[in-house]
Amino acid sequence: MAAVAFPNYRPTSRRYSPGEFPQRQFQAQNGAVTTLRYGNKRSSARLDLTFSNIPDAHAYAILDNYEDVTVANDWVTFTTDNVAVGAQSNLHQYIREVGGSGLHWRYAEPPQVESVRPGLSTVSVSFVGELDGV
Repeated sequence: MAAVAFPNYRPTSRRYSPGEFPQRQFQAQNGAVTTLRYGNKRSSARLDLTFSNIPDAHAYAILDNYEDVTVANDWVTFTTDNVAVGAQSNLHQYIREVGGSGLHWRYAEPPQVESVRPGLSTVSVSFVGELDGV
């Protein structure tokens, strides 16, 4: 397993969720709540990207990346020039999941390609960030 760079395309929209710390809450009959935390690292982060009106060649590159990553059970890496572009620099580390989070981005599902007109497509891609052997 190894990191595979995502194509250097800038999304037109991005939605990010940092995930959750593994924990469980128990509620007693009197209403008192006890929380057990099972770790100190987040998991199940989400990153949804949309690439609107891109050339079909770019859509092909995203599909090719999906296949390369998924077949080899690898993960995806992003740069500040593609997925994190437009966000302030202190937000980059969360979107890219660098800086000790331990999360690796994997495709949550296959990319969705919508044909806009001949030669242009809109591609939606969803990733999930999970701990990998940490």
